[in-house]
Amino acid sequence: MFDFSFFVPLLFTAAVVAALIALAQAFAVRRHWRARRRFACAHRSAWLLVFLLLTVLFAGLGFALRGYGLLTTEAPVADIHARQLSSQWFALRVDFPDGTHRSANLHGDEWQLDARVIKWAPRAVALGAQPLFRVDRLSGRYRDAAQARATLPSVVALDGDSVVDLWQLSQRFPRWLPWIDADYGSAAFLPLVDGGNYAVTISPLGGLVARPSDAATAEKLRTLGW
Repeated sequence: MFDFSFFVPLLFTAAVVAALIALAQAFAVRRHWRARRRFACAHRSAWLLVFLLLTVLFAGLGFALRGYGLLTTEAPVADIHARQLSSQWFALRVDFPDGTHRSANLHGDEWQLDARVIKWAPRAVALGAQPLFRVDRLSGRYRDAAQARATLPSVVALDGDSVVDLWQLSQRFPRWLPWIDADYGSAAFLPLVDGGNYAVTISPLGGLVARPSDAATAEKLRTLGW
């Protein structure tokens, strides 16, 4: 995929230069108008219009390409490390981008990470807004549906307490937050393997994505049919 990010600072620089030239033309128009030089005033006015249009064009393209870059960039959510304790019982460590971590023991064949997501409207994304998320819980999953029905799930809450919850506010007062496009839950899961290392990211569209973070884990998942 072609990387447009190289052009973004160039476009914003061009927009600033065009705006400065337009400002200079505006002063020239004012000077010629006061001197009653109508032809020169009209000439400068034409150039003023040209550079104003160029300013809008360059700035618009810059924001558009910046928004496109945000729509193709994933943000890290968590790194998960698994160690098998016994059959269908694993010790997990969850490392978050802010440096904090949580540990939990889960029963099951797979792990699942859930998050609450707030996705912004396109106009907000174009200005640089990225999806907001709050990791909700970590749980174990059984591959066999009958076993899942007969066994109590192991679930660990990860969200903690929040005095101001934007996710709840967006549901209670949607008209107050018109820049929010949607709020919903998203989840990602992968099989548990001994020594497994996983990376969870969030896509610009607001969905969680889980991948093995090293070749050894990827190979173990391939043997399981993943």
